[in-house]
Amino acid sequence: MDYAENILGTIGNTPLVKINNLTKDLPCLVLSKYETFNPGNSVKDRMALKMIEDAEADGRLKPGGTIIEGTSGNTGMGLALAAIVKGYKMICVISDKQSKEKMDILRAVGSEVVVCPTEVEPDDPSSYYSTSKRLSEETPNSWYVNQYDNPSNAKAHYESTGPEIWKQTEGKITHFVVGVGTGGTISGVGKYLKEQNPDVKIWGIDTYGSVFKKYHETGVFDENEIYPYVTEGIGEDILPKNVDFDIIDGFTKVTDKDAAVYTQKLAKEEGMFLGNSAGAAIKGLLQLKDNFTKDDVVVVLFHDHGSRYVGKMFNDDWMRAQGYIE
Repeated sequence: MDYAENILGTIGNTPLVKINNLTKDLPCLVLSKYETFNPGNSVKDRMALKMIEDAEADGRLKPGGTIIEGTSGNTGMGLALAAIVKGYKMICVISDKQSKEKMDILRAVGSEVVVCPTEVEPDDPSSYYSTSKRLSEETPNSWYVNQYDNPSNAKAHYESTGPEIWKQTEGKITHFVVGVGTGGTISGVGKYLKEQNPDVKIWGIDTYGSVFKKYHETGVFDENEIYPYVTEGIGEDILPKNVDFDIIDGFTKVTDKDAAVYTQKLAKEEGMFLGNSAGAAIKGLLQLKDNFTKDDVVVVLFHDHGSRYVGKMFNDDWMRAQGYIE
């Protein structure tokens, strides 16, 4: 009989799916690494489980403990599923710009959800970074995950996502394109792919209001680049330790409007019901078209599922209110 011991056994081995309509003007083959097939419907299930297992192994996370993490929703979901199976409590600290669906989904899987304001400095006591740290200091037998600086994040993608993509493309991949938030996916996958073939190009998708692109190009952390943005799950106003800038060949920035519009286009033109960062990723890939030739195999990673954005990018009233559609 073929079955998983529990839901965590279904993480990984997600399919590669060809993109046909949105990329018809590109000379290359474009394949999507479709991470919504993970049980928590996002790529973050991989690193959530790895971070927990590594913390159990070295004693940072003890039996009956409480897991505490600042999350834009998806890491929280992955951690929550593992917490249920392994018998931990889960506290998710989330910023108020994230969709209501994300908060509801976290509560649905038994997590306590603490909501913090978005428009404050990272070191402000009310920010979701500061609140996560404070709660971990106040809560007995707790472990603060800190996905931004936790090396197990990138390691998960080095050990699973990268090898899967290499095997699925039979080593023919020439470009990897992915939205960058904590940096774990791009750094882990990028490291693995470049070890197999140093010529593979690694492209990060950034958003306006985030510091990544300018920092990568100039080495300057420019606070004037930082302002609130709508796109969820990518971009940062800090430099997470998991972003290995040496592995990344370049960034392109995508506007909030384009990310939202292309999230809808993926659903309506490809049948791909995906999250906001997927819209940013496919638009960023199209912006990079001059880098591709007819022999290239481009893999773009799609992080999460459209169900998290029904009240936002898939709601035309919301889209009109933002000025994204007529």
